[in-house]
Amino acid sequence: MSSSDSPALRSGVLAAGNFIIDHVKLIDAWPAEEMLATIHSEQTSNGGGAYNLLIDLARLGAPFPLEAAGLLGKDAAGAWILEDCERHHINTFQLTQRDDLSTSYTDAFTAIATGRRTFFHHRGANARLTAADLDLAASQSRLFYLGYLMLLDSLDATGPDGRSAASHLLENAVHHGFSTVVDMVSIADPGLVAGTRSALPWIDHFILNELEAGQLVGRSLRHSNSQPDLAAMELAARDLLGAGVRHSVTIHAVEGAVSATAAGCVRQSSVALPSGYIKGATGAGDAFAAGWVYALHENWPTAEGLQLGVCAAAACLADPTPSLGLRPLAECLELGRTYGYRSA
Repeated sequence: MSSSDSPALRSGVLAAGNFIIDHVKLIDAWPAEEMLATIHSEQTSNGGGAYNLLIDLARLGAPFPLEAAGLLGKDAAGAWILEDCERHHINTFQLTQRDDLSTSYTDAFTAIATGRRTFFHHRGANARLTAADLDLAASQSRLFYLGYLMLLDSLDATGPDGRSAASHLLENAVHHGFSTVVDMVSIADPGLVAGTRSALPWIDHFILNELEAGQLVGRSLRHSNSQPDLAAMELAARDLLGAGVRHSVTIHAVEGAVSATAAGCVRQSSVALPSGYIKGATGAGDAFAAGWVYALHENWPTAEGLQLGVCAAAACLADPTPSLGLRPLAECLELGRTYGYRSA
């Protein structure tokens, strides 16, 4: 990597991976098998790690370029995604439509009484995304985001060398001058876990929730009473640094987040939202990631990045869709000042 390719001299976020249409449905309660639930409302929205992150950054008012990279079907859903990205001033040069693929979609059901979500996902075009579909040399973005690992079939595949295709893509991104940011999804598959671990040495900044981190380190990060074990989360973050992650590991949960670097760990509790505020939790983890990535790009201190992350997640919770609750940065941070933060 030449000095002119240094991430410090570049600007923007190139986000690759899952681009999904979410069909978000609010239901009265989750039914038992063969029973009926009532759908009270439904909306179509953005979904998937890369797509949500870009829309959230746009809604936060990111002052840097945003670029999308992925595969779509040449169908109405694919056209909807392209139009939505263009409406949010996201560069879609590397967001490709193909006749032989169908755009990925998810039916997301949120129970009004609990706010809990259940997903039915069609992998579609995302499953076919490979490194050959991306032109890293064509981008001068500072950050290369890839998400979600374990939900990108071709990139998750492990080769004869024991490494996932994603690990090779991330290595290539590093060599092209990017600082890499990675997110993953929770799927109980030991083979996928091994492939994800093979990518760690090429991840600069790893963002994941406590369930996903627990999968990678092989132990629960919650107490027996279901409360988060912050000490265990910090230990897991340090373990992932020791396993190869290059700069930071950030683990988030409903209750807050921890971030570990070689300099140590920082904790941040989530916003203490009032009763009745939460309309749905779909996309809250991606909103946290967007706040963290915004701060990362702008070189904010870790503590301020975590605070923006939990405030962006809090804004997300005000709407059942992944991104319509997101507000400009100052308004998100105001949620923390207005409601305060949970006790540790």
